[in-house]
This record gives sequence, structure tokens and C-alpha cells, in this order.
Amino acid sequence: MTQQKSGQLHPSWLAVIGDELEKPYMQALRHFLKQEKAAGKVIFPPSPLIFNAFNHTPFEQVRVVIIGQDPYHGLDKGQPQAHGLSFSVPHGIAQPPSLVNIFKEISSDLGIKMSRNGDLTSWADQGVLLLNATLTVEQSNAGAHQGKGWESFTDAAISALNAHREGLVFVLWGSYAQKKGAFIDEKKHLVLKSVHPSPLSAHRGFFGNRQFSTINQYLIRQGKTPIDWQI
Repeated sequence: MTQQKSGQLHPSWLAVIGDELEKPYMQALRHFLKQEKAAGKVIFPPSPLIFNAFNHTPFEQVRVVIIGQDPYHGLDKGQPQAHGLSFSVPHGIAQPPSLVNIFKEISSDLGIKMSRNGDLTSWADQGVLLLNATLTVEQSNAGAHQGKGWESFTDAAISALNAHREGLVFVLWGSYAQKKGAFIDEKKHLVLKSVHPSPLSAHRGFFGNRQFSTINQYLIRQGKTPIDWQI
């Protein structure tokens, strides 16, 4: 998928949620981010990758939505872990614990061996929107950009998918994602819920949920190509 210019949103998304970019909350958010950078704070992901999820998965190509909360806020080998896709890290970066557990469940569910590459871009390019509720974070300061406006923007994206598409799969892991997706029309879409894949909760129902095979079975029933989850 062709990347947009730095900080720009894919035209397919501009058509449905572009108006959000001009609303007061987004203007305030841009001002906040500009001030943070001027104060010398390091913000992840890098600016060109803030809208990475949208740019790899155009609106009309979305088939599955996996909702995360915040971008990763750390470095590995001197490189940011965050690259604009929920749960994903760039190639060569160590897999965070939640991603390790996601891969364990895929291996158990589908019988495929996952690599040590934690880059989920191939999922995004197949129509899996890897959407964090908040699209930026300050280095080493988890949740620093919550409540600054991103949640309204990502709510608008989910609302547009809910309203204007049919037969999507929304994957809501943990209470935060489930609250964010509470308004999704379950008559139009498949909504899959479980505890979060975090090591703190994965053993309480994430392992064994078999949601990856469930997603593919649902897509196949609609005559759609299943997702190749192999990394």
C-alpha cells in the first residue's frame, strides 16, 4: 500500500471522516502536539506514521478491526516500538508481551508457527485495521495523550465503519476496547470480545478463544477471502 505524505490521511478516509480534522478538538490536539514537541518531548510514533493504520487499510478495504488503546511508548535497540499499528512493532524490534500472547493463540488456534517478526503490516494490507484509540504518546509516559482528542477522532472512524459498511469483524480485547466499541451494531457486524492478551489477563480467557479461526469462518461465509495470519 502506498504511504501518504507525512501526517496525511488516506483519501478514502478523508472522504468519510475528513471533516473531523477541522473540528475544534482536532485543532486543539494539533496545538497540544506542537507545544509538546517545542518543549523537547519525544512523541511516538514518528509523525509520518501517526495515520499508518488508515493508510495501509483504506476505508473500503477494511474487513476486520482490532482496537488497541495507546501506542507503545518505549524504545528497543534505540528505535521506537510504535509505528502506527495497534499491537504491532517494526521488523527487528522485540515482540512486546501482549503480541507474544496473540501469536501463541494464533499458533494454538490455527496450527501455524509464528515468526519472531512482530510487524503486522501484512495484516493491515489484507484489510485488518489495527487501530489504537489514541494515536500518539510521549516517550516513556504511557497514556500521556489520552483525553486530548484522539479518542473522538477514532470514535468517528469506528462510527463510519459501523454505519457505512456491513459484515465487518470488530475485535474488542479488554474492557477499554469493549467500552469503545459498545455502540457497534451486532446485527450488521460480528463483534468478538475477550479479555486482553496482556500477561495480566490472557490466562482468563484470551488463550483458547479461537477468535482468529472464527474471523476467517465468518469471512468465508460471506464469500470473502480469509485473512492469512501467518507472519
